[in-house]
Formats: sequence, structure tokens, C-alpha cells
Amino acid sequence: MALIKDPAAFIRKETKVKPVPHAEEILLHVADEAMDLWQKTEDELGELGLPPPFWAFAWAGGQGLARYVLDTPELVAGKRVIDFACGSGLVGIAAMKAGAASCHAVDIDPYALTATRLNAALNEVEITTETADITTAEPPQADLVFCGDVFYDKPMADKVLAFLDRLLANNIEVYVGDPGRSYLPSSRLTELAAYSVPVVGALEDNEIKRTRVFRLQEKSSGE
Repeated sequence: MALIKDPAAFIRKETKVKPVPHAEEILLHVADEAMDLWQKTEDELGELGLPPPFWAFAWAGGQGLARYVLDTPELVAGKRVIDFACGSGLVGIAAMKAGAASCHAVDIDPYALTATRLNAALNEVEITTETADITTAEPPQADLVFCGDVFYDKPMADKVLAFLDRLLANNIEVYVGDPGRSYLPSSRLTELAAYSVPVVGALEDNEIKRTRVFRLQEKSSGE
């Protein structure tokens, strides 16, 4: 099979433009038949090294963050925002719609950044993108960082939390959206909002996920 020469064309072909269920002000290119695209990337495109298409779905944590940002625009107004592990770019788009000065979206999957650029154009906002693992880099130039659905396995959670601690030490605020995934650092989180969010039942354990938005607090001296 030949390499995918035009990722943007691939994304357009494999998705449909739909409003986000819990943030209908935002449109995204999303998989119409969830498992079909997931299976295609695993079976047909796996030999090309194409990662699972996390960018093709509006995950619960991202939807919760997007809703909170849209409803609380003063959180981001005039600020520099990072959408970490951005996937579709949903949270960054919400931040720009709510009046952020800038948003830089980061993900390790180049297809996610292609999807983010397409989605930003759909919603008529400007977002800069970077394909990178920034967890070992110097803290970015930002006022706040959004993290949706990043605590799903222990190695990832440990790596991300160490990075987020460096952000907090540099006076960068950190906000988390999560439906209660296994490695959520609950003792460090202050809940700001809770929502019942429609999700793709074939990829989650339910079609509605109770999803919360938190602010991450610095470690106490005893931790």
C-alpha cells in the first residue's frame, strides 16, 4: 500500500463535519462510523505506522473543557493558551472562540495537527500547531495549558504529571478535562464543573460520560 500522500484529503474523505454534541458552537471533522475508521487505521493502514485516529472523535474530557471555556470566557480572554495532546483541536478552538490571545496546539501525531488545522479553518480561528512530545522540553511561553483525556494509562499519566508540575512551577495554570479515567491524579484536582457528555459508545463504556473539569494544584510538601 502506498503512503498517504495527502493527510488532509484523507481526513476529509474519512470524516463528516458535525457540531460537537456538548459544544454545538464548534464544528469538527469527525468519524461518521466510529469503528470503521478505527478498524481501517488498525488493519489497512497499520503497516504505514498510522496511529489510532484519536483526532477523529470528540472525547469526553475535551468536550467538557470546551464547554467550560465557552461558558467562562474570562478564563482565557487575552491569554496565551496551549492545547496539549490536542487531538482534534477542540479545546484550542473553544479557547480562541472565547477570546484567547493565541493558542498553540501540540500532539505527537501529525494527523492530529492536520485535523486541528482543518478544524480551526472550519471554525474561522487561527491556531499554531506543533508535532512534538513537549513533556521533556522547557516549559512553553504560555499563561495556561489545557489537558483533555490524558490520564488513561500509568506511563502516560506519570510522564504528563511530571511535565505539568514543571508548568505549575513556572506559574502556568493547568486545567484538566476527564471522565474519571484510571490514573487521574484526583488528590491534586479542584473541581470547577461537571457535565453529562454524549460520546461514541463503541469507544467508551457508555454513550454518556459524567465528565469533570478541574484545575491542577501544586504538590503539597508531603507528596
